[in-house]
Formats: sequence, C-alpha cells, structure tokens
Amino acid sequence: MNVRLRVLILLVIVAVAWYAQSTWSFTPEQAMAGRAAYEQNCSTCHGANLRQLPEALLAGREFAAKWGGRGTNELIAQMRTSMPPTNPGGLPEETYAAIAAYLLQFNGGGADGQVLTPRTTTRISDALAARGASSASAGASGVSPGRTGVTVAGTVPDFVPVTDAMLRSPKPDDWLMLRHDYHATSYSPLSQITSANASQLELAWMWPMREGGTNQPAPLVYNGTMFLANTGGIVQALNAQTGKLIWEHAVGAEVAPRGLVLYGNHLIFHSAAAWALNKQDAYLVALDARTGQQVWKVQMPDVYATNSGPLLANGLLVQGMGTCAIYEDNKCFISAYDPATGQQRWRFRTTVLKGEPGGDTWGALPDLYRAGGESWITGSYDPELNLTYWGTTQAKPWMPASRGMKTEDAALYSSSTLALDVSTGKLAWYYQHAPGEAFDLDEVFERVLVDAGRDRWVFSVGKDGVLWKNDRTSGQYLAHLETVFQNVWEHFDPKTGKPRYRQDIIDSKVGDWIDACPSTAGGKNWHAMSFHPPSRQLIIPLSQTCMSFRAQAIEQKPGGGSGGGATRRLFEMPGTDGKLGKLAAFNVDTMKQIWSLEQRAAFLTSVLSTAGGVAFAGDLNRSFKAVDVKDGRVLWETQLATSVQGFPISFAVNGRQYVAVATGLGGGSPRGVPAALSPEIQVPPRGQALYVYALPGK
Repeated sequence: MNVRLRVLILLVIVAVAWYAQSTWSFTPEQAMAGRAAYEQNCSTCHGANLRQLPEALLAGREFAAKWGGRGTNELIAQMRTSMPPTNPGGLPEETYAAIAAYLLQFNGGGADGQVLTPRTTTRISDALAARGASSASAGASGVSPGRTGVTVAGTVPDFVPVTDAMLRSPKPDDWLMLRHDYHATSYSPLSQITSANASQLELAWMWPMREGGTNQPAPLVYNGTMFLANTGGIVQALNAQTGKLIWEHAVGAEVAPRGLVLYGNHLIFHSAAAWALNKQDAYLVALDARTGQQVWKVQMPDVYATNSGPLLANGLLVQGMGTCAIYEDNKCFISAYDPATGQQRWRFRTTVLKGEPGGDTWGALPDLYRAGGESWITGSYDPELNLTYWGTTQAKPWMPASRGMKTEDAALYSSSTLALDVSTGKLAWYYQHAPGEAFDLDEVFERVLVDAGRDRWVFSVGKDGVLWKNDRTSGQYLAHLETVFQNVWEHFDPKTGKPRYRQDIIDSKVGDWIDACPSTAGGKNWHAMSFHPPSRQLIIPLSQTCMSFRAQAIEQKPGGGSGGGATRRLFEMPGTDGKLGKLAAFNVDTMKQIWSLEQRAAFLTSVLSTAGGVAFAGDLNRSFKAVDVKDGRVLWETQLATSVQGFPISFAVNGRQYVAVATGLGGGSPRGVPAALSPEIQVPPRGQALYVYALPGK
C-alpha cells in the first residue's frame, strides 16, 4: 500500500471519528444516570423543573437561546468549572457528560444510542432538533418505555374489595394508605417487635428496585400482598411474606408516585409524563389490583404534576397539585375525582384573585402574576367532620421583593392549613402559619389529626421548624413550639399565633443578602412525622442547617415566573456542633420536647412508630435504625446499599410482624443541602431497593 493511500485511509478514519463525535447525541441509559446525578448534585439550586434560578435556566426557550449555537463540549466544560458550587470539577468526567445528556433529553433532544463525551462537539440546537419517538416518550425520566401494560402476569389470591369501612378502621396487619390511616399517624398497632427484642431484627427479604429517578416510595400492604410504586412508571404487586413478584404493570416513562390508593378492586395513583418543559401532563390511573390490568387512565384537567398521590375520602379521590410557578391564568387548586371513572367533581383554588375575599392580601399584584400555593403533600381526613386537611406552599417566586410585593402582603392561601368539605370542596376554615412567606420556608407538609377527649386537634410543622397546634373543627390557634433553632420570626402573637418577621427581612430588597435559619431543607420537610398514641408523642424528623438568601429580580411577563428566584449560601445551624440530623419527640398535650437524637447525617425517611414502643427512621449515611420511643435510645441499626429514603411501614402476615423501608436517590433541598454541608458522607450512586425485616422465625 503506497503512502498516499495510507494517508487517505487515515484521513477517512479521522473524519468518521470526528463526525461521530460531532453529531451523535446520547444514550437513554446515560440520560437516566444523568437525571440521578442532577437530582443529587444540581436540583437543590436549579430545581426539579430546571428553572429555579432565573440567571441559570436549564430548560425552555431561555436555555435554547443561550446554548443553542454552542457545542455540547462547551456545556460540559461550563459545568466542570462551576458545579457543584462547593466543589467545582469534583465530579467524575462521565457524570458531567451524563448530566448534559439529561439536560438535552429534558429539553426534547433525542437519544441516538451513542455516548455523549466531553469531546463531543454537536451543536446543542442540532441535538435539540433531533426530536424522535425516543425522546418524546422517554422524557425527563430518562427511561425508554418499551412495553407498557402488564409486563408480568399474575393474580393476587383471594382478593376482597377494599371498602370505606376498612379505610376508616384498618386491620392491624394491613397498611392500607399513605401514612397508615386517615389521621396520618404513620403508626402501626402491631406490637410483636418491642424495645426489648428489636436488636434481634434480621432481613426477611429484599426486592431490587429500578435505578434512575427519584425513589421515595410508600408501599401498601393488604391481606398479605404488597403494592409498590417502582421508579420509571413501574407498579408491582408482591407477596408480602416472601417478596415474590405477583404482577407488574409498566405505565410508561413517568414520575414514580409516592402514594397509592386501594379502593374496591382498584389500585389508583397519580401519574405524570414529565417531559413537557413548563406543563406536566397529569393523569389518574386505575389498575385492577388483582391482576395489574389497566381499568382506566384519565387526564386531570389543568393539573400540574405532584408525586404524592391522592387521598380516598368519602367516596372521592382528593388530589393536590404542584409546579404552579408560571405566570399564567391557570392557578393551583385542590380537586376531587370519581374513583369509578376518574372524572373531576370539584376544585378549590389555593390562590385568591382580585375581587374575592382575601384578594387584597396580594397587594396590588395583578392576577396573572399571582403564583404558587401548591399542595404537593397528600392531605388527611376526619370522617366525622367530613373535612380534609391540606397544607400549601408559599407564593412564587420565593421572596416578596422578587414577587413585586411587600413582606406584609399575606398572599392567601399560601403557607396555610386548609380545611375543605370533602363532598363539595368548599372551604370550612383556613389558618395561615407564615403570612407573606419570604424564604422558601413553607407549610405544605402533612397534617396529623389527634384527639384528646372531646377536643380535636390538627398538628403541622413547616420548613421553619415551628410545630403548630390548631383546633381542627374551627382552625383556632392553640399553641406552637420551635422544634429547631429559627431566627426569621421575631415575634408570635400570643393570642392568634401570627408571626412577624425580623425588621431587616421586612426591609430587604432585591440583591440584599439575608441570613436565615433554618435553610430551605427545613426544619421539617416532606418526611412525615409519626403520632405514637400510647406515649402521646409526635416523633418528628428534623434538619439543622441555615443559609444566606438573596432575592433576584424576576421579570413580570406572561409565561415567565420562577419556582425559586433567589441565590443561597449554606452553613451549619449554630449550636448544633455539626449535627445536621435531628429526630425528636414532643408531647401533644404539653407541647414540650421529651427527647432528641442528633447526628451528623440528615434523616431522609418518614418516621414509623409502633405499639411495641419502637420508632424507625433512615438517613443519608445509609443507616436504618430503630429507637426507643421513651427516650430515643438506639435499639438496632443496619447499613444499606445507599441512602435510606421513603416511607417505612409495618405489617403482619401469618402472625409475623415485618418492617419495610426503601433505599433511594434523588430529591431536592432536604437531601441536597445536608449533603453539601457533609461532603464526607459518600453516597453510592446506585443501590435502590426495598428491604423487609422481621424477628427471627420459629
């Protein structure tokens, strides 16, 4: 072979290699890994919708305009020089490339089966133009849907339809709804596992879960069958005693719901196709709980996605809403649906408009620019009063200066407890815990219902860490307690409980740095507290971090808005000695702290308490532990494959009590903020699974 021919062949090889680098995009698996990495390292600042920082929007027209003419290699290089903020360049090279693949996919780019690398020079506008079936259907989850419908066939034996009476008075062996019961106690009446024998707990079985996506499941158990929402839109029925798969249904590449509903013969859940940039298509889906076959799937009109799932109350499915940060006519609302058909029955809008009672609480802000008030945590229910109780988030953007409002503008019904008539959706009462909320320290989380003789109470804890006690018949303020150090509220009215911000917060403007404790991680976040009736204690997972906050200018234009609108700097909470996680018990009658367990790793699960006097919780450092409800003493502890995250439950089959918990990745501030402040805690990027424990068998 002569020299000229060798040179020509070499040039062809170089050209082909260059063409492959410059035109190929990414693989679905790479985008899936990128999503997990984004949620772990980036979502705290940029948000789940990639649009939380106005000056660094990673989705939508602004992203395409800024990056469209540049190469994917430039995007990856920019990430390496600036991310994560606390450790720029500290991630592996392949992780930055995977995050870039996820950004391309989220913005509609098509996966073509070639791995994106830091040397790939594809113009981002070309990558985004390569929209194909793979991207439109896989969407932000990064999972290629493949088959949908029943993918593993089977039948749950001896299934008996679930009735309203069962939901009102669940059998001790079952765990029939999110947080166990209508009062949201997260308490099991089972007592086989006790403070005396909890140290003997051992693994009964383990079920691997799909990698990729956020994993915060809340399984249900009914008559020996477990129903589990897996990641990637996979729903499964398992034998709760052995872990054997009974059936599996693939909804598609959709958001994994936290909560499931069992009613009649149906397993019902909220599902969201997460690929749309500003609006997420939300559906209610009903499967036959016996076989996993789809019964119906109905789009929820005007609803944006929330992954907590509906509440079945008095024959209606009541569903909250998320992602209401866009300046548009559609506002957040709580809505109810017919469980037989999925048809919407009523709505209650959580943002008050001009001309309505409370419409002046948004100052002079036009209706178009009133945003927020999400209700993304499933509510609770009092069957005797026929009232359902929901929390709401703050107004959007986060800070009043960014909203074009004053701190004194309360912005109803943001950061409130709402009591709604289940049959009609009409407001019975509201109580606003954080008027004019200014730091993303909202009040959206679970409402726990507690009785004391003839008194009926509702308890809640917001991100500011304040535990609130209200009369659940009237909403009257009864008491409050600061569960962690907070310095945003200067004063609480002793009669009404109404808080007042520090003066420097009231006077703050766009561009001012303001110190605030707690941080956006909470205080308290989505991880549910548990009410332990025998000891009259609320056992609450808390977080001890702080921040400096700076409001940004948000342009008021149709289609604009921001789910954030502020920059943050994080620091440890004073007086905690670096102990970011706190598990604490509070007496509901006296409103006094009984005990606390503080540790370096943040708690990432809800709390499960049991009649055996044991409470369970898991943390960022892969630890799942049992503690004594009397004093918080650790009774048993095990370390799992990755961070422990989700909703622990307890159930019994054939007389044996089990405790189940999941490991998971993904999530926003409650995970990302403590992780940034405790970088020495190394969390494996894989290892999502469900673990089930019991005492040794006979």
